[in-house]
Amino acid sequence: MTEKRLTTPLTAGDLTELRIGDIVYLSGSLVTGRDDVHQRVVRGGTPPPVGLEGRAVFHAGPIIRRQNGGYEVVSIGPTTSMRMESCEAEFLEAAGVRLIVGKGGMGDKTAAACRRLGAVHTVFPGGCAVLAAGLVEAVEGVHWLDLGMPEALWMLRVRDFGPLIVSIDPAGNNLFENNKKLFRERKAAALEAWGIR
Repeated sequence: MTEKRLTTPLTAGDLTELRIGDIVYLSGSLVTGRDDVHQRVVRGGTPPPVGLEGRAVFHAGPIIRRQNGGYEVVSIGPTTSMRMESCEAEFLEAAGVRLIVGKGGMGDKTAAACRRLGAVHTVFPGGCAVLAAGLVEAVEGVHWLDLGMPEALWMLRVRDFGPLIVSIDPAGNNLFENNKKLFRERKAAALEAWGIR
């Protein structure tokens, strides 16, 4: 397990050495986008309103307040990434995003897309939404506010945002799926040792 500091815009080359379990701290641009943003881009065929090539997308529904003519992030906790599994691969392809931040794992379709496109999925610790808000230096803009505050595409500037744990690496290795397999094997061995079938 290694620790790496990354700054957007990211290239596939920036991520090639990352492996599942590694820790990342991200600086630069972090864009929120969860269910409705993914659906609008993938199912609706609407291109993102700004270029997302080389950026990071955060599966999150932030709480934002107006402050001094701009916006301030009050809380920004990760959303369960598996909710985006059905269209994450297509979103990565369409938007050019290199790094996903979310909660929990993602499935085989996303892992295959990460392998094909040289992208990664990372997890931010759940229950740390106020900590995450403190790592946001500025809200640089918002798009698609018609979707509502938590579903809009918020453009954030962050510094050392993390820790982010790599859960799918550019080789398509999947930490959560590997752990599920390991735990199933250990469970089966334990049940057999106890004479339980």
